[in-house]
Amino acid sequence: MRKWAALGVLALALLLIAVDGTVLALALPALQQDLAPSAAEVLWIGDVYSFVLGGLLVTMGTLGDRIGRKKLLLIGAFGFGAASLVAAFAPSAGWLVVARALLGVAGATIMPSTLSIIRNMFTDPAQRTKAVAVWAGMATAGAAMGPLVGGVLLEHFWWGSVFIINLPVMVVLLVFGYIWLPESRDPEPGPFDLVSAALSAVGVVPLVYAVKEVALGGTSWTALVAAVVGVAGLWLFVRRQQRSEHPMFDVGLFRKPAFSGAVGATVIAVFAMTGLVFFLSQYFQNVLGYSPLEAGLRELPLGIAGLVVIAFIGPVVRRLGRGRAIALGLLVSAGGLVLIGISAVYASIAVALVVIGGGVGLALTLTTDAVVSAVPADKAGAASAVSETAYELGAAMGIAVLGTVLSAWAVSGTFTEAVQGTALVAAALVAVAAWVAFRLIPAGTAVAKTEV
Repeated sequence: MRKWAALGVLALALLLIAVDGTVLALALPALQQDLAPSAAEVLWIGDVYSFVLGGLLVTMGTLGDRIGRKKLLLIGAFGFGAASLVAAFAPSAGWLVVARALLGVAGATIMPSTLSIIRNMFTDPAQRTKAVAVWAGMATAGAAMGPLVGGVLLEHFWWGSVFIINLPVMVVLLVFGYIWLPESRDPEPGPFDLVSAALSAVGVVPLVYAVKEVALGGTSWTALVAAVVGVAGLWLFVRRQQRSEHPMFDVGLFRKPAFSGAVGATVIAVFAMTGLVFFLSQYFQNVLGYSPLEAGLRELPLGIAGLVVIAFIGPVVRRLGRGRAIALGLLVSAGGLVLIGISAVYASIAVALVVIGGGVGLALTLTTDAVVSAVPADKAGAASAVSETAYELGAAMGIAVLGTVLSAWAVSGTFTEAVQGTALVAAALVAVAAWVAFRLIPAGTAVAKTEV
């Protein structure tokens, strides 16, 4: 019973991190009036969190394997609370940029730590799948709840309240995490490779930047150079891992179709979900005339369905096997996107959100479980970081690609037609991902078969 209580604490922390990733957008108009940031500072306030978070995930996941996942998680929780306090009362835009960067550092310690602790707490494969389902459900629910939480806070309080809300959750994590969470680490981690840590950041950060740059301003030399630097950084990182006696991450795992297929499916599932929330939020407010709070309420079916599907994951996997279940989840999500493409009235969209939330929840749970189960428990931090990095890249790509498609379509038609056309494009991409998952990920019905 104690480990399930500990799971609840970890899930609460992840829910907050997921909410924090989407809630700031609603607060931007208010903080712009208060702090008067420049155009560049506005972009940095929005983007620096994801840049730092994405760039440090692999490093922090590996660090947790070395010094202890519980220790790193509690350090990160304290740092997240402190940075939230600085952000809430930032006296200038520059201070807010710094606080958001520190939130990214702390978030990078929390996200892989939660998943690697779950990997070590739940040694039974069936129980671990359920635990990962709860974890993934929190990520889905948090992304959907961000606009709702932001809307409620901003209707009653000042913009800093979207950061203050982090404090009580971090206190709960520190107190009950210290009491309930077990400590675990790699007994033979080898030396910490600072060069590999730097290369992982050089690989991920420019790629995320390039994707966001294209989404905001179209193709540019800056985005092209950033993409080249990112690809070069990742290539050098991979080469170093292949030659190292103590690699930060075993890149040979990507030669296994099941592992690479699971990572790829994670990217696509998050791509569809994040892109969907991005353009539906605009549609609800700009076309249907809802307030931010009303728009957030109407996006809730997505998160609720992602939580409800947890109860059905076990029976689905036993009947279909992991690979086929992931493919089914993605295919169901594609069907939900098609519904939006057919009809843009809210009744149809609500049904589509339920379908998409259930499908993405199923797929994301099983791909995450497949990734962390592919390595021994001692290496769980590094594998968790790969899963989280896939999540971050998928989110950035979803907003960039689908946002670009939406903008291009809206130029020649109405915004409603652009939303429907973009939904159909997303549906096609997710359907392709379903086929890839079906082909690459084994359909073995016993979850235990993935255990190392």
